[in-house]
Amino acid sequence: MLLNLKGISKKYYRPTRESSHFEAVRSCDLQIQSGQLTEIIGRSGSGKSTLLYMASGLLAPDYGKVLLDEKDLYAMGDKELSLLRNKNFGVIPQGQTGLFALNVLENVKLPATLYDDGDECEERALELLDMVGIRHLAFARLNELSGGELRRMAVARALLLEPKIIFADEPTDDLDDENTRTVLSLLRSASDRGAAVLLVTHESEARNYADSIYRMDGGKLLPVS
Repeated sequence: MLLNLKGISKKYYRPTRESSHFEAVRSCDLQIQSGQLTEIIGRSGSGKSTLLYMASGLLAPDYGKVLLDEKDLYAMGDKELSLLRNKNFGVIPQGQTGLFALNVLENVKLPATLYDDGDECEERALELLDMVGIRHLAFARLNELSGGELRRMAVARALLLEPKIIFADEPTDDLDDENTRTVLSLLRSASDRGAAVLLVTHESEARNYADSIYRMDGGKLLPVS
């Protein structure tokens, strides 16, 4: 599976004395391929997360196209795009996300529950919770979890359906060194099994897991040799 970003860009309205717009991502091209872990580094505010969310079908670019095997994501209707994302994409968003009305296990099973009852994925969900070290919290409520535990829950949720493409936005935030290595190893293993992984991170150790590295600087995407 190939995700092809062609000339995508994004501006935000922000009136100042110099300009009425802030260009978060300048026109850029990127191919994300099966079996490859692509890392994007850069300072906060450089456009990394904006690029990731455009690539994952969650934020429409102002210009350019995002093609999944030649299918234009943003030419689809909302229902078709939502189904495509559910079947093909796993997203680890930045920050602490989850539904507080559900327990940890129910949150991890959520991608399956959206289009099925999710029962057949329970064993896989428990295995993933074990892999990230929080199986003992499967029936805990989210307000009982630390920031790092919420982050690991989000990793497990994104991997539940063995997505063909994984988008990870700072997945090791709030994690200690051991858990950082665990999460990066899980992403590398998913890539080795054929998934395409797009990783946005400040974590210097992530370089050891990547096949290719890019830098965002002022909205520009540049390869790192």
